[in-house]
Amino acid sequence: MAKDPALAARLVDIYQRFYSAYGPQHWWPGDGPFEVIAGAILTQSAAWTNVEMALAKMRSAGCWTLDAVHRIPEPELAQLVRSSGYFNAKARKLKAFAAHVSENYSGDLDAFLAKPAAPLREELLSIHGIGEETADDIIVYAAGKPSFVIDTYTRRIVDRLGISPNGSRPKYGDYQAMFHDNLPHETALFNEFHALWDNHAKEACAKTPRCRGCCLLDICPTGQAAN
Repeated sequence: MAKDPALAARLVDIYQRFYSAYGPQHWWPGDGPFEVIAGAILTQSAAWTNVEMALAKMRSAGCWTLDAVHRIPEPELAQLVRSSGYFNAKARKLKAFAAHVSENYSGDLDAFLAKPAAPLREELLSIHGIGEETADDIIVYAAGKPSFVIDTYTRRIVDRLGISPNGSRPKYGDYQAMFHDNLPHETALFNEFHALWDNHAKEACAKTPRCRGCCLLDICPTGQAAN
């Protein structure tokens, strides 16, 4: 997707409206890269409150480094992360990530995350259990590099605003290109904007939208049609 000045201006307007309505979000809720990565894997198909319980159990059990995750037996790790759901699969994913860093970077997570964003993303996607959304979470929130995260909430709001990428079935990369092609590649901007999309979904644009008082109502065809 080539840069679209009108779309670029609209995205900036949306960001400013979100920021004025909700303020800074202070994402990601994690203390350092390890917690961010563990949280990004565990939050797949899970509410964050359940992820927090799993992270707390990992911490209290001393399973709080990649090396510890690499060494702990998978069934034991699965029990620690049980609250996050799909716990056996998530234990395998955590151990696959830890094994990758251990085997390819001698366990040096900082060295792995220091790679440029594009090859880092490609390598993340090669690890079992790391999909595009999780990879981008890790890049922007753990590695501190610009890669816009697309999730269910972002797609929902974009679609309701009538600015979806061309095509009847746009893919993850089509949505991401909207932001990459029309916004400055700044980590802080991508971090904050993604968090704001998610907060707006919680506050107003839920599965059943609550359009009254929405900060986007005057520019949202879906909201206009409902009022």
